[in-house]
Amino acid sequence: MNRSKIIATALAVPTALAIAGCSAISTGTPPPQAAAAPAGAPIASAAPATGGTGSLAAYEGTLEQIYSQVNPSVVHVEVVEQAAAQPAMPDPFGLFNGQQGQPQVQVGSGSGFLWDNQGHIVTNNHVVAGASKISVTLSDGTTVQASVVGADPTSDLAVIAVDPQATASLQPIQVGDSTQVKVGQLAIAIGNPFGLDGTMTTGIISAIGRSLPTGSGNAPSYTIPNVIQTDASINPGNSGGVLLDDAGRLIGVTAAIESPVRASSGVGFAIPAAVVQQEVPGLIKDGKYEHPWIGLSGSTLNPDEAQAMSLPAGQRGTLVATVVSGGPADKAGLRGSDRQVTISGMQAQVGGDVITAVDGQPVKSFDDLVAYLADHTKVGQSVKVTLLRGGKEQTIDLTLAARPSDPAGVANNTGGN
Repeated sequence: MNRSKIIATALAVPTALAIAGCSAISTGTPPPQAAAAPAGAPIASAAPATGGTGSLAAYEGTLEQIYSQVNPSVVHVEVVEQAAAQPAMPDPFGLFNGQQGQPQVQVGSGSGFLWDNQGHIVTNNHVVAGASKISVTLSDGTTVQASVVGADPTSDLAVIAVDPQATASLQPIQVGDSTQVKVGQLAIAIGNPFGLDGTMTTGIISAIGRSLPTGSGNAPSYTIPNVIQTDASINPGNSGGVLLDDAGRLIGVTAAIESPVRASSGVGFAIPAAVVQQEVPGLIKDGKYEHPWIGLSGSTLNPDEAQAMSLPAGQRGTLVATVVSGGPADKAGLRGSDRQVTISGMQAQVGGDVITAVDGQPVKSFDDLVAYLADHTKVGQSVKVTLLRGGKEQTIDLTLAARPSDPAGVANNTGGN
């Protein structure tokens, strides 16, 4: 079966406003928060009650302690973006009082969290992209101005900065090991859904190893690998907020939901903390992060495609659809699919190389390929790609390049998706 992309809803809260006389919704003065626990203070493992008031009280106490320790590190991010002016309409009676054709303002909000003692705050790129003004409200109600330090649209991460004095009394988030997350473990989300500051919800890790596209609609896009799925309630406004483990450590950045109604349906997605740790230092230092790039589009080989290529129905791997002209795969001699077949009444491209391993690590799906490149390689690194071509196995040396910033442009150059 071809890889199925998650069509997810970004979780920033947009509000379109005319330029005159409007403001964002205010929820009033935030309630006072409990004092933060000392950095590194141990938190008893949280587990849902299995019976008895003592177990329930212990579970509640753990959640209270996590909230008291972590919530001061979570911030409310508000952005203003200038939008194109609407064309003026005839106004013979002066009903619009000369307001037509003026620039429009879009106001949105999301979440973020304190990364270090230098005032750096991590959020989602889609929260701050295109913003002309960024304001950050801390848990005590203090509002300060912020600016973008670095951003990576292809991983939907951004770092903004505020005056370090404003956050001097706050503890940066403690980062956990997202590679050790297991399905069924407790998941705790803190953010600002619908602009409601300091909202905490709980659930479990529903799945791991998801892939999240960073584009929109049917446009070509890159994917974020190893995304964490949770049923902890997250909603518009949670973008850039934290997903925590049972010790209050960051395991993910809440970024998207799968829902037909732009509200929680119990299917939410978080960018894993391992990606955040990998990228944020580069975003702070250089303002960007360079991803290793192989230069091809493809999908997970399914049994029908395998049989159409005279391969065993159980053959696993990544079927190469297109190869970017002049890219690493093209230079190494990889071949894309070259013929169409009809499978279940639909046209499918087949005949390309089938990648089965990289550096000896099995590749059973397209997601395996993306995850290996993201987790174990860097720009300029040479890798050994094992593939099937015409049913025969061979290994090709390939040198990875820096990923282009625009996947649509790459796809247009190759005819691929």
